[in-house]
Amino acid sequence: MTLEDYRRDSWDCVRCSHCKYIHPYRVRSLRFSRLCPSSIYYSFDGYSAQGRLDIARGLIDKEIAESSLNELKDVIYACTLCGGCDVMCKYYNDIDPLLVMEELRAACAKEGHMPSPLQKVLGSMEKNGNPLFQPREKRGAWAQGLHLKDVEESPAEVLYYPGCNYAYDAQLQKIPRLTAGILTRAGVNFGILGRREICCGSLALQSGDRDLFMKAARAQVKIFERCGIKKLITSCPICYSTFKVDYRRYGIDVPCEVLHSTEVLARLFREGVLKSGKQVRLLATYHDPCHLGRLGEPYHAWEGKRVKYGRYVPPSKVLRQGTHGVYEAPRAMLNSIKGLRLVEMERAKEYSFCCGAGGGAREAYPDFSLATARERIEEAVATGAEALVTACPWCESQFQRAMRQTGQKIKLYSLLDLLDKTI
Repeated sequence: MTLEDYRRDSWDCVRCSHCKYIHPYRVRSLRFSRLCPSSIYYSFDGYSAQGRLDIARGLIDKEIAESSLNELKDVIYACTLCGGCDVMCKYYNDIDPLLVMEELRAACAKEGHMPSPLQKVLGSMEKNGNPLFQPREKRGAWAQGLHLKDVEESPAEVLYYPGCNYAYDAQLQKIPRLTAGILTRAGVNFGILGRREICCGSLALQSGDRDLFMKAARAQVKIFERCGIKKLITSCPICYSTFKVDYRRYGIDVPCEVLHSTEVLARLFREGVLKSGKQVRLLATYHDPCHLGRLGEPYHAWEGKRVKYGRYVPPSKVLRQGTHGVYEAPRAMLNSIKGLRLVEMERAKEYSFCCGAGGGAREAYPDFSLATARERIEEAVATGAEALVTACPWCESQFQRAMRQTGQKIKLYSLLDLLDKTI
């Protein structure tokens, strides 16, 4: 795809500003009505989806020279690519602002205008197989002492794939260890790749380096095929949406069913394999990770002719409005914990407000990234909850950083932490 392929998207933006807010019917207060992190932080229209669509239109119609991309790169990259604008736009028109922004970044990368922090991160991904500047040989250290099956040596149809953050971050490694322990006790026959596991490639795609993304994707698929993997379970929502959605968008067929760990654990609760034992007396609110929620919605390939106006196309096109992401599984588990009471934030499910870590924002624009996390924490505190719960390593580490900065007293839990307390 090129920017020219999105000419209609760029021209059909009617500047309604719905990309900046949650659905009007869902607004409960002015304070938490906005959805676009970058338009909140930068307070300038260019940093919203409609502003970036204007940039795309200018480039397509040659009103903006490609040489100007270096001056515009901060507007293009200072975005978490959370998909909130994309969800809202599809309630009113058949426009793909998220794909347009992805294309803008590809144009920047092609012209050599990618922000330098992201260039360094992608250099680590290519050299080390991860974007965290960590050595390949330590990838499987999280599983030390668990005696888990290596799928390269002992065939297993189920692969547990924790992802880069869970594999390397010492503060987060307890989550894949807990998950592997629960799967083992539940009798799931699974294995891991250990030090042979590589990055899913998401950050390369989000940064605009499609070649590196495709290289990572093809390498992953070869591993899955060689090991005979039929079902892939991951704890990382970004890996989940990348395997389930992005690979297929780029024509790469994943030869296995892709599941997030919460989907598997919720099923084990439903079947009675897992049960809540000890009470966990807690008033908690749950943060929907963008890549598990709206960006994790299944992808439906479509080929057809778009009409000039409106969204009616032959054949029928399935619009990804974020409603079919993974929302119920984590909530079902939280509601299964004895003594725990769940209270929702105003922006929840497909209208969830981003933690600020995605799209390369944490690496390239740390002040904006942390301000976004603080906004979400304030919303959690406003519910009166004692604890903020999530199921994503990026969200968890992002909230930890913001809480250290602000001194907020609300507790922070991974969903697996709470399961460990009750099972």
